[in-house]
Amino acid sequence: MKYNPDIHHRRSIRLKNYDYSCAGMYFVTICIENRECLLGEVIEGQMHMSDAGRIVAETWQWLASQHDYIVLDEWVIMPNHIHGIVTIVDAGRGDCKGDSRTAPTEKQKPLGRLIGAFKTVSSKRINIMRDSPGSKLWQRNYWEHIVRSEQSLQQIRQYIVHNPQTWIDDQLNPALA
Repeated sequence: MKYNPDIHHRRSIRLKNYDYSCAGMYFVTICIENRECLLGEVIEGQMHMSDAGRIVAETWQWLASQHDYIVLDEWVIMPNHIHGIVTIVDAGRGDCKGDSRTAPTEKQKPLGRLIGAFKTVSSKRINIMRDSPGSKLWQRNYWEHIVRSEQSLQQIRQYIVHNPQTWIDDQLNPALA
């Protein structure tokens, strides 16, 4: 079907006019296509990763090793998604309005491009392992929340850490559908 703007309405869930390459903490959730439980299983409140889950974990860590302005905080691989806190640190950009006098050593990518790189690299590696080149692994978008306070950060960290124990009641658990 050809794109028709009268019937195809893609609404962005991102904040309008917000620079997602600015320093900040972002809580993200990225789901596997059709919420397929490909990354492992939760047994008695503990996540047991499959080979695909281990690739996703390695690729998540790779993201921070590729960019010196990225720091990973708490994160967890779940059977069909990943939750993580991504911190973009200030690399001499000032307030992100172009008034910094020092040029950054690397042009910072916005959060969406970083997540895109993560999806691309993990998809390629998993598709090689599964002998399914070009197969879609991740859902088209991802969910994000800008962390704005220490209290919110602590709540999100607790949510991530305890996510495997609450899998049985998780809205992303296909067994509840």
